[in-house]
Amino acid sequence: MATTDLARRVYNHAWKLDPIVRSLLDTDFYKLLMLQMIWGLYPKVDATFSLINRKHTVRLADQIDEGELRAQLDHARTLRMSKKEMIWLAGNTFYGSTQIFAPEFLAWLADFRLPDYELVRRDGQFELTFHGPWMLTTMWEIPALAIINELRSRAALKDLGRFELDVLYARAKAKMWSKVERLKRLPDLSISDFGTRRRHSFLWQRWCVEALKEGIGTAFTGTSNVLLAMDTDLEALGTNAHELPMVLAALATTESQLRAAPYAVLEDWRTYYGGNLLIVLPDAFGTTAFLRDAPDWVADWTGFRPDSAPPIEGGEKIIEWWQAKGKDPREKLLIFSDGLDVDSIEETYRHFRGRVRMAFGWGTNLTNDFEGCSPVPTTGLDAISLVCKVSEANGRPAVKLSDNPNKATGTPAEIARYLKLFGDADMVRLGVRV
Repeated sequence: MATTDLARRVYNHAWKLDPIVRSLLDTDFYKLLMLQMIWGLYPKVDATFSLINRKHTVRLADQIDEGELRAQLDHARTLRMSKKEMIWLAGNTFYGSTQIFAPEFLAWLADFRLPDYELVRRDGQFELTFHGPWMLTTMWEIPALAIINELRSRAALKDLGRFELDVLYARAKAKMWSKVERLKRLPDLSISDFGTRRRHSFLWQRWCVEALKEGIGTAFTGTSNVLLAMDTDLEALGTNAHELPMVLAALATTESQLRAAPYAVLEDWRTYYGGNLLIVLPDAFGTTAFLRDAPDWVADWTGFRPDSAPPIEGGEKIIEWWQAKGKDPREKLLIFSDGLDVDSIEETYRHFRGRVRMAFGWGTNLTNDFEGCSPVPTTGLDAISLVCKVSEANGRPAVKLSDNPNKATGTPAEIARYLKLFGDADMVRLGVRV
């Protein structure tokens, strides 16, 4: 594949609309895996997703033109799966299985379209929400985040000249390649691209993926971006996300159902998937609470993805739990993916090497690290913590507690109710940069 001249591509804007999302497969693989389960088990559940900007000092509505945002969102709603994409989904091997997606699900997916949205400007921020059936609104999360992040990047670049853009991307490429050279020194590393949601742009994400593919070879195990996996002949990687326990918890009508929600999700997941897809995401309501009440059969799963606790601290806690359950951690897998940079990847790798199987999902600091690269002073290229979380299910408020209370979402009253039930053991407030 020919390398795109990124500076020329950014500089030459002669078209009316340059679509940011050009395919429904330009999303994370875990969205399709979760979608199949939601379609199969929860087709009548409604869910609302809401944009949350954790970096309150960044006034998105002052940086991004509302008309441009609406045009990009409207364009995404026109997309349908192409014949080529459907053939690839039906015939490709994912996690060793060629039948991971049921024919009936694929037949439904062939006619899928994103539902409508609501967009309001308030106090320098965009209030962007998606209401409707869960099996429709869930698919807005990734394209909505990608659109807003790339529009913010475009706004920061629009006044740069051709040579300033050349310098910017030359510096960003050199910065990225220096990371590749450090990763090459780690034997038996396993790392993948998790950077779709907060990428600088689609073209930059593709450049980073192709650089990793060439630079570290088999240590680069794939990408969470389904379109890039298809186009670059890489593995599509991903399992599940916080929205599953958040929705089931919101639907709970008793305290016992609420306590059981994180494990009911896993039982649902197991009915659809097995093997390396049996990965536990334990921190939706606190990892300590999850491990305290987890049924013994959870220890039989392939591994865990500690998400919001510091990677070494979170990993040690899970290893200790496995050992208490009589499991050998060397036969288990830890997937680290929260706010990783090369320093934390190296530190975590060296700490756990030989004690547990490891994999790293590298996100924002892979696909949106432009700090110090611009020849013109700007903060518009600094990545921010922008998320799109489920906020309601069947009209009931949804909550995420997290091991880091600064990542909690939900109304204050509901967060307090969940904390009373699950407790706040080992939760520590940490700064959230990305």
